Amino acid sequence: MMRLHGRALRLTIVVDDTDTWHHKPLFTEIVHRAHAFGLAGATVLRGVEGFGASSVVHTARLLSLADDLPMVIVIVDEEDRVRAFLSRLEELPISGLVTLQEVEVVRYQGREAAAP
Repeated sequence: MMRLHGRALRLTIVVDDTDTWHHKPLFTEIVHRAHAFGLAGATVLRGVEGFGASSVVHTARLLSLADDLPMVIVIVDEEDRVRAFLSRLEELPISGLVTLQEVEVVRYQGREAAAP
């Protein structure tokens, strides 16, 4: 089981829910690449409303068309591992925001795998 404690780096990537890579959601591709790279974990969060560089507000409100909603991918791991992973994203058409932030991991514990 991987241990992660103390100083770490958080990679946050914001894309649109309609962004794709080879006919599948871009956020899915990013998560699968993080998993294959062996990072500690990745989480995708769906935004219900937001705007970016275009200044166009996109919303999921009932009376509005839910189009191009923000999807936020959050990855936390040791700094060198996150920085090395960034090269795996270069070919992807990420037109949203990508940030790095130092964080302190207070607790990181996975669930025990279920017996087959």
